[in-house]
Amino acid sequence: MARNKYPEVTEERILDVAQRLFLEKGYENTTIQDIVNELGGLTKGAVYHHFKSKEEIMDAVSDRMFFENNPFEAVKDRADLNGLQKLREVVRLNQADTARTNMTAQSIPMNHNPRVLVGMIDANRRILTPYFLELIEEGNRDGSIHTEYAKEIAELLPLLTSLWLLPSVFPATKEEMRRKFSFIGEMMEKMGVPLFDDTIQRLVDEFFEQIPDLK
Repeated sequence: MARNKYPEVTEERILDVAQRLFLEKGYENTTIQDIVNELGGLTKGAVYHHFKSKEEIMDAVSDRMFFENNPFEAVKDRADLNGLQKLREVVRLNQADTARTNMTAQSIPMNHNPRVLVGMIDANRRILTPYFLELIEEGNRDGSIHTEYAKEIAELLPLLTSLWLLPSVFPATKEEMRRKFSFIGEMMEKMGVPLFDDTIQRLVDEFFEQIPDLK
């Protein structure tokens, strides 16, 4: 069999189709065979050569959607915002991306795959933590944030808002997850980073309306 000279092109095709089907049909209602059927000649084996599972495809789709509309890069050079305002704008921009929030909401009940969880932790450390650290340190400099724990908060916040909120890791109902968000907000304020204002709380509430009922 001829070796695929352009594996990245094949991966992009798979992700294009998967993203469309996940948004149209929902993650749970989309099978690997559905994805194969839309790929025009690729076999199921070829899909599994690039991605070990449907969960891994979802993870890759979510990563790609983030980098295509990276909210941290969008606020980075805005001179009209201080560090705290930039952090809040990051949350607002993230939630305004309805396709990505839809995908995030769908993925919450299904993150059982250890490979996906390890990848999530690694991405948090490599990608999100430096972004958070940069804005927290900016806030410390401009006076909008007052914390001695910029590095620690930058490491902890992505973990709390992803891993800790996964019912597959820490079983919780929707109301218990809302309570966790309230805890995160109060903790951040006490640590000198008052991230949650009324606008952020409203966005959180809207996000929870999208989450499927958790059993």
